[in-house]
Amino acid sequence: MPDWQDWIGRSETAHDRIDPALIARWCATLDRDLPDDATAPQGLHWCLSLPDTPTALLGPDGHPRRDQGDALLPPIPLPRRMWAASAVTFHAPLPVGATIARQSRIAAITPRTGSSGPMVFVDVHHETRSGAALLVSETQTLVYREAPGAAPVDVPGGGFDPAPWTQTRTITPTPPLLFRYSALTFNSHRIHYDLPYATGEEGYRGLVVHGPLTASLLLDLARRHCGENSLTAFRFRATAPAIAGEALHLALRKAPDGIALCAFADDGRQIMDATAKLQTSAIASPSSRPNSTN
Repeated sequence: MPDWQDWIGRSETAHDRIDPALIARWCATLDRDLPDDATAPQGLHWCLSLPDTPTALLGPDGHPRRDQGDALLPPIPLPRRMWAASAVTFHAPLPVGATIARQSRIAAITPRTGSSGPMVFVDVHHETRSGAALLVSETQTLVYREAPGAAPVDVPGGGFDPAPWTQTRTITPTPPLLFRYSALTFNSHRIHYDLPYATGEEGYRGLVVHGPLTASLLLDLARRHCGENSLTAFRFRATAPAIAGEALHLALRKAPDGIALCAFADDGRQIMDATAKLQTSAIASPSSRPNSTN
């Protein structure tokens, strides 16, 4: 397999506008109130400057086909693609009504071999600006891998334990929630809405919750605890798939350099691990608010 090093440094720029209607749809999707100022919620940048590949150029999995010569991502032939991790820096709040430009650049391509066979990790660095002002920078890690030979095996844990956490929130992601998030992010990957495909072709036991949706729910938990636009940095790593219709436990506690956040399945399996740094004006220690279950 080629090492794809010729793709490193390839870049593209896309433009968008931070529309009030988009913010309203984001807040409706996450069952939260609108911000009370003229800024957008943190995480909304994942809905901006999205790829607009024509439907005719989508592949069997719903992702854009990889044989397009002007594509940013390399045509890695491994059939499964996942968004595995992100490191986000929030430089300034996204102002409502602003026009933005997002430059995306291939930063690294790393072939590896795992227990399931060959994998390729692709780091994509994004910078979102309004005029000369840098608003958000992010490095996303995508992983390409072989198709599973059988359904992914979940190793049960002992059940979710809220005791080590200061704040928890339990939700059950529903197909309408996944559908709305797919619409917000123009994500046509079929594992999020096509149940026969998710179970029959990719071997999951149900519809798969988007990694960035879980991350968005953790960002919203931080907002509930620390306030709007309270984070300066946020890193997450997906560790297991969350499935629609199954309880998802969101958890937060103080960490030496900010806050730690996690998402867990009902049986205790970790779904996502995350850390965040806070604005100096934000709440720097866990509050005494009671845990929430809704």
